Amino acid sequence: MTLYRQLVIFTLVLFLILFTGTLLVKFESTRSFLMDQLESHAQDTATSLGVSISQYSTENDLPAIESMINAVFDRGYYRIVRYTDTNGNILIDRALDVTIENVPQWFISLVPLKTPEISAKVMSGWNQAGTIYVKSHPGYAYKTLWENVVRMTLWFLVCGIAVLFAGGFGLRLLLKPLSLVERQADALCKKKYEIQKYLPKTKELRRVVEAMNRMTGKVKVMFDEQVAITEGLRKHAYHDSLTGLGNRRYFESQINARLDRQDSTTQGILMLVQINDLHALNQQKGFQAGDELLKRAGVLLQEAAKKHANVTLARLTGGDFGIFVPDVSSWDAEAIAEAVCAEMNQLAVEQLTLTDNVGHVGVVCYENFTRLERLLSEADLALRSAQQAGPNKCEVRAVTDETEEIPLGRQQWKNILDQALAQRKITLFAQNVVNTHDSDKIIHRELFARIIQEDGNLLSAGLFMPFAEHLHLVSYLDRIVLEEVMQLDVASIGADRVAVNMSPASLQNDSLRRWLLDKIERLPKKAPRVNFEFPEFGAVQHLDRIKEFSSAVRKYGHLVGLDHYGQGFSHLGYLKSLRPDYVKIDRAYTVELKDEESDSRFFIGALCSVAHSLDITVIAEGVETEQQWEHLKKLNLDAIQGYIIDRPKPLINEI
Repeated sequence: MTLYRQLVIFTLVLFLILFTGTLLVKFESTRSFLMDQLESHAQDTATSLGVSISQYSTENDLPAIESMINAVFDRGYYRIVRYTDTNGNILIDRALDVTIENVPQWFISLVPLKTPEISAKVMSGWNQAGTIYVKSHPGYAYKTLWENVVRMTLWFLVCGIAVLFAGGFGLRLLLKPLSLVERQADALCKKKYEIQKYLPKTKELRRVVEAMNRMTGKVKVMFDEQVAITEGLRKHAYHDSLTGLGNRRYFESQINARLDRQDSTTQGILMLVQINDLHALNQQKGFQAGDELLKRAGVLLQEAAKKHANVTLARLTGGDFGIFVPDVSSWDAEAIAEAVCAEMNQLAVEQLTLTDNVGHVGVVCYENFTRLERLLSEADLALRSAQQAGPNKCEVRAVTDETEEIPLGRQQWKNILDQALAQRKITLFAQNVVNTHDSDKIIHRELFARIIQEDGNLLSAGLFMPFAEHLHLVSYLDRIVLEEVMQLDVASIGADRVAVNMSPASLQNDSLRRWLLDKIERLPKKAPRVNFEFPEFGAVQHLDRIKEFSSAVRKYGHLVGLDHYGQGFSHLGYLKSLRPDYVKIDRAYTVELKDEESDSRFFIGALCSVAHSLDITVIAEGVETEQQWEHLKKLNLDAIQGYIIDRPKPLINEI
């Protein structure tokens, strides 16, 4: 029960006690007064009647005496008027039954009124001729007493209603600071730091509000410090302090994690960019000039990288930069390299270099599974060839081993995707996400889309999704997958929740978004709740749209998660704004969990601390060894996903 209701009830109880006490006192005083009035009324009547009939008693004129007694009895409230002789014989007797109108019987029974019987002597000369007895009727007293009780009750009822409304309004005003404190505490739980500017005049409430403001300020400082520590750990381990880009360790871990994923496309490009004459610039103009050149080069490379998704950009050493662009085909390699060269020429325009020969770009493209070492070797050869070709040149090489299973041409991919969408040749695979400390407890099942080719072979989403986005077909693909998911039921899939990967670009499609929200609202109870997963890179680019979508789907029990979290260098502060229900740490950090002292372990631990303080669940993906699992248990992760638990399996076979 709220404090407001307790105070209102307490006030009403006090008012009721006051009313009851006042009513009892008033009732008793009125009752005593009426009893005295009845006795006085009977006494006066008996005395006057005794004197009046004494003159007729001498003559023993009973008819006259009876006439007088009848006249008195008929015009007054009397129950008994009786005339007796000296021997007690009743000469005249008038009596009236007690009947009281407009007064409830329960009130008469509850409030007894004893009316006294008063007597007076009737004289005949100096001798007593008889006795007159008079007893008042209580009807008038009961009526008066009942009317007083009714009036007082109505009056107190009106006053009670007035007190209820006026007191309730007053209490709301007095307790308003407490409701603001409650809202402030709720906001604090959600990591929203509200400070109350208005301080109540009531001394005790003012102290409470001031204490809450101080606590809110301190918690905000603690959270900011926690985020700063986590950011510092990541920067120390994976950032280049001069340019703000990733370092060589970050570059290699991200590429290895990408190449090791079996569900990922086996194509992409790796570029090595080398700035010329950095050593000479340092000697002639000082290290500050060299630093300015490198920082500006980093900015220009970031501008070029923004045009592509999931790009890994890092400063490797000195004037060497690395750019990894997955999910693009060989026909795009030369255009991307030339765009990078064009951006780098801006350094000469800004006169940051000694000569117009700014640098060179070596590019290697691959279309099948390969290792990072080979890519770096091939890219280095391409860089040397570019240096020999002339100033500001780029050179493209290709890893020559080819595979027949994966289509290479843009038109081939378009045909495959168009056919799959038209004929709905899409099947679903499922993989369990389990509790870190209890692998039998399934958190949810993640669903993966596969395209069925004409020869029966399957293409994973990692292979065709980049081309679907490139060809602007991703929203059609997402809709087909979501339609399949909406037809599932909890009993058949063995889990209350399923996770579905969705492209943020699909939310830009107004028609798809309206359809999806309508389907979610009408989803039957037997259907599983859906976790919509968005890749971190895309989510940051469409932050407002995803926040709006999250607010809409959570009303119906669905969740929103971030996939491949940590792949980009987005600031942790955006988590407080977006508030996903969970994040999946990128497998690049999971792979690096090798010992107690690894930077990845410290980063994941700090990241968990920040996420948990925001009530965000943390899941690790790509868990493949017992050693990784044990480290994650110690880091207090909520759930894990990976081949150590199980591999993706066809959902249709399970159903």
